[in-house]
Amino acid sequence: MDGERGADEGRQTVAVGAALRAHPLRFPLTPAPWRCWGHLLGGAVLGPLLLVVLAALLLVGLGLSVVGVGLPVLLGVALAGLPVGALERRRLRLVEPVPVPDPHRALPGVGRRARLRTRLRERATWRELGYTALFALVLSAVDLAFTALLAFCGTLVVSPVVVWALAPETVMLIPGRAVSGPVAALPASAVGLAGLLVCAYAGALLTTVRVRLVRGLLGPRPEGLGRQVLELTRSRARLVDAFEAERRRIERDLHDGAQQQLVALSMTLGLAAYELRGREGDDPALALVDRARGEARQALEQLRDLVRGIHPQVLTDHGLAAAVAEVALRHPIPVEVDIELPQRLPGPVETTAYFTVTEALTNAAKHSGATAITVRGRIADGRLVLQVTDDGRGGADPAAGAGLQGLADRIAILRGRLMVTSPIGGPTRLRVEVPCSG
Repeated sequence: MDGERGADEGRQTVAVGAALRAHPLRFPLTPAPWRCWGHLLGGAVLGPLLLVVLAALLLVGLGLSVVGVGLPVLLGVALAGLPVGALERRRLRLVEPVPVPDPHRALPGVGRRARLRTRLRERATWRELGYTALFALVLSAVDLAFTALLAFCGTLVVSPVVVWALAPETVMLIPGRAVSGPVAALPASAVGLAGLLVCAYAGALLTTVRVRLVRGLLGPRPEGLGRQVLELTRSRARLVDAFEAERRRIERDLHDGAQQQLVALSMTLGLAAYELRGREGDDPALALVDRARGEARQALEQLRDLVRGIHPQVLTDHGLAAAVAEVALRHPIPVEVDIELPQRLPGPVETTAYFTVTEALTNAAKHSGATAITVRGRIADGRLVLQVTDDGRGGADPAAGAGLQGLADRIAILRGRLMVTSPIGGPTRLRVEVPCSG
């Protein structure tokens, strides 16, 4: 959490502004003003060129749109913000060490048409187009004005040298007033130095505003990241639903296929044993048939346990309380079940809660050394609250195995949480809270 907060603060802080606040008097003597001047000078050059190109494309597109040929040109104008945004994010590295991330989704292996449709649907594309228009019309004018001021101040600084180089020609720094010599131009040089000092601070302020503007318009938006996280959560939920559907399909196939075949095999072996018993004398094949029949019956019981473990029918027919009660009857440790629910729960909640309880009961039987287990469940504030408590030796570590960790991940998809407390000496308590609103 602290690392994420530090990263957010790093994205919000502007390096030039931080340097200006840290050492305001020493700032003009650092390389930062030169970097700011270079960035603003680049805007003064690119802005007018961009304005001419956009105006030409827009005029051509509108002029040819009546015959349909201008539509691709207008589409090019709409997408002009993409290269401009990429160039501005790259150009910002001159004054800002923290790069501005690309707000667009990566589209590896996507065709041109699909890529074009995706870019036109993205809000970042239209924000970049808006920045392009703002850059061409307003920001470039500011950059040009600042560049003119910077050039004028620089000229005043070197005015004694200019007067000396052009002598005996007449030089007028102020219209109508000739400068007699290099010494007379020294006051103008002092004014130029003061102007450069002002330009150092003004350039830093303009650059700070430009960095924040680029981050806001050309960088990723928090709501965009939130939508990606929401879509990721939904996709994980869809995967869980798909896994659950596949598991139920396997259950049906085992129940209707392999299980029925084992039943038929057991009956066939029973008929064979009956026929063999009707013969005179001891037939050694009878013992083999009886043995095969016993093994088929054992395999059938194991298969039924497996099918019941995949998704018990009682959970589908009668709900969580009945399914947990059935598990408790077969458990080697006495289990007290106290689950009171006013109504059936949503399918994902019910399934997740059931397998969480069975995992807790299995762990208690294997590792806890408990003599009694209690399972309680209630609905509180729209949330299912389950608690499994055993009187074992304690010391359970959820991170030691993949069972509880996997259940915790699955509960997290449902916006729930799983808590385990297991001090040395016991008792061990497993608490599950899952919203029942779906």
